[in-house]
Amino acid sequence: MPRILPLFCITLLMLGANALVLVQAAEPIVPADAKLEKLFESRVLTEGVSVAPDGMVYFSEITFSHIARDEQGAIEAGHIWKYDPATGKTTIFRSPSGMSNGIKFDAQGRMVVAEGADYGGRRVTRTDMTSGKTHIIAAMFEGRPLNSPNDITIDQQGRIYFSDPRYLGYEGLDQPVQAVYRLDTDGSLHRIITDAGKPNGVCVSPDQKTLYVVSNDNGATSIDRLATVVAAQADKVEIPLRKGNMALMAYDLAADGSAKFRKTLVDYSPFDGPDGLICDKDGNVYAAVRAENRPGICVYAPDGKELAYIPTEIPTNVGFGRGKDSNLLYITAGSSLYRIRLNREGYQLPSR
Repeated sequence: MPRILPLFCITLLMLGANALVLVQAAEPIVPADAKLEKLFESRVLTEGVSVAPDGMVYFSEITFSHIARDEQGAIEAGHIWKYDPATGKTTIFRSPSGMSNGIKFDAQGRMVVAEGADYGGRRVTRTDMTSGKTHIIAAMFEGRPLNSPNDITIDQQGRIYFSDPRYLGYEGLDQPVQAVYRLDTDGSLHRIITDAGKPNGVCVSPDQKTLYVVSNDNGATSIDRLATVVAAQADKVEIPLRKGNMALMAYDLAADGSAKFRKTLVDYSPFDGPDGLICDKDGNVYAAVRAENRPGICVYAPDGKELAYIPTEIPTNVGFGRGKDSNLLYITAGSSLYRIRLNREGYQLPSR
């Protein structure tokens, strides 16, 4: 079991001429006795964990087509799993999933899903969890298909922000840039960020003033096709790639939903940057950092100062529980689902 490393301090205050009083700062984010608990293991890659208003935990399994094939060569079509905290059982919620990646629940309790490429939907869908009906709410921009919607965040006005990079898939690249988009409540789609490198995780801060964006630029748009080429080489020489921007960035988010770059909070180069991220009620950022030298969940203050670190295998995303379990942090990493109980409560959209 990985050792949890809480970061906190004791402050000394001088009162009067000779009196010293020890004042402990806010309790550590990660309790000293906290344990990372594995809940489920799938076959390929888990992603996009999110907790519904009823407490059920949903997450994606991205079944890479160059890996997840049966003996006849048939491709697994991607899955959305549902974990029930009361029973500990994990079952398939939806398959095929459209190669779902990021999952979020809006203020009405509807499931919003980013569906990627590699035989996926390349779209954003919204599911009514009562009726089970699903609608496609974004799939084209300027008359062309999206690249591969990856992660999702929603503001208090109901506007949906999503990243659209490309990491794998046989499909062509129809958009001229890997960008962040905003889907308004009237159904209109707007490209709002084009200077984030290769955008991945996105998250609106609780005060609605910041849009956090992760760049994780691995230097390629089709890792599956590169893997095939490498496998075909007798000497197994790796194809050289130049990684791009690996950073956690803050954008000023205006009332009209527009975003302007403010600051790079953390630069991870030459190692990999984060994947998904989420905020707690205090506005701290929990990022699934894939850096080879230090993989795990890093907790940052809004100014980028690191507050805590939870070592894990290479992580992909994070999501807080609800109600009495609002301090439970769920983590997707490798092919598994984990959880750990913290001393902070997660931020959730006010329900409508």
